[in-house]
Amino acid sequence: MNEWIKIGFVPAQRDPFDENWATEMKKRVLKALKPLCEENKIEIIHPDDALTKKGLVRDDEDAEKVIRLFKEKEVDGIMIGTMTFGDERSAVSVAESMPGIPVLLFSTKEGPFTEDGNRRADAFCGTLSIASGLHRRKIPFTFLGNVFPEEEVFSKKVVEFAQVCCAVQGFKGARIGLVGPRPEQFETCAINEFPMIEQFGQRVVPISLADVFHLANSLKEDGEISRIVKEVKAHTDWETIGEEALEKSARLEIVLKKFANEKKLSAMGVECWSAMQEVYGISPCLTMGRLTDQGIMTACEVDIYGALTMLVQYFASLKQTVPHFIDFTIQHQSRDNTFLAWHCGNAPFSLAAEKGKIYLRSHSILGSTLGFERSAGTAEFQLKPGEVTINRLVEYDGKFKMLVTKGRIIPSEDKLRGSWSWVEVDDLDKLYRTLVEEGFVHHGSMIHGDVSSIIIQFCKFMGIQPVIV
Repeated sequence: MNEWIKIGFVPAQRDPFDENWATEMKKRVLKALKPLCEENKIEIIHPDDALTKKGLVRDDEDAEKVIRLFKEKEVDGIMIGTMTFGDERSAVSVAESMPGIPVLLFSTKEGPFTEDGNRRADAFCGTLSIASGLHRRKIPFTFLGNVFPEEEVFSKKVVEFAQVCCAVQGFKGARIGLVGPRPEQFETCAINEFPMIEQFGQRVVPISLADVFHLANSLKEDGEISRIVKEVKAHTDWETIGEEALEKSARLEIVLKKFANEKKLSAMGVECWSAMQEVYGISPCLTMGRLTDQGIMTACEVDIYGALTMLVQYFASLKQTVPHFIDFTIQHQSRDNTFLAWHCGNAPFSLAAEKGKIYLRSHSILGSTLGFERSAGTAEFQLKPGEVTINRLVEYDGKFKMLVTKGRIIPSEDKLRGSWSWVEVDDLDKLYRTLVEEGFVHHGSMIHGDVSSIIIQFCKFMGIQPVIV
């Protein structure tokens, strides 16, 4: 995947509308986007004067040149803007030539009439023709609106589109690690690999726990184990679990990170129950949070669809924010529309409400029940407050759908085990009913910030049904 998000810009012109107005409008588009593009690592690829007349796209010959440019530059998305009326056939042919690439369409507002009373651009009208051509070819697209480039909404929506492109490119063809078997009783975490392969070109890459344990126990100290231990100590209250557990956690982190790098994985689901804790002797929660913080999305209980949900959120944030893989656990005992977003201790350190209050402990809620109450390695703390987006990907009968909802983490004085936050939503009864009736499971992924509109657009381009609450 490109380090920068590359958006191919098609400045659509139709003769005999005012060519000077079109070139000026294109310049205004590029000027308006420049500061935001640099800030968000977005590159706008567009035809210059050497490629097409005035750097505009007005006929099939221009379109062919632009298609070659976009393919050479490996653009992640296509932005069609009508600088004047816009030639529908050439603009649509660019999008048609690159199937699977997200498309953004916008029209530019009209300038003053000419002295003889004619219109300069008429993009308001021409955009309808381009939209019709996209519909006819069943090319999904997002419509930004009818704008001047200097309007705040324009830059905001282009950045959002870049986030959508990032999510699409990060999701398509993703390789997901399957570390050990899913818990026997968790049919929740069963997956169907064939739709993943057929619809998204994804690959599940398994590794056995026996191999993981062997590799971890065989590691020679070259400074990396002690470096990780020292780093964890610097950020946590760790004495209750001791040096041995920290070293085992460091070894596990090194092995899983190497597995991810060698197999080019974007995410993984990790077995974190009996075998990991009874045989290897620690809970991998701390390791999973640290891997997620390093950009390798890691879900508990070998939840592959959960890991994919994390991946979508991470890329939707332009890789600026990491998510927390959660259980929907309980409704607040006294506060309306509030539930506990929780897991044993897997949250990334970067999400802690108070940096000095990360506690490393032995397994919390299920330990004694499952027989590994002395298994250490959970990172326990309250998450920082703020707006959050909550999602969950599921699949039934080969069809995927995505939960999309928002909430707010409410600070609390409670002293709870695990990594946790109280999340207030607009209507918890409606959310819970949706989870039940739409077949969403008890796992979700929660990320700080509002990326709901990005996730909805992502679903459109990936053929996933969004379920919005």
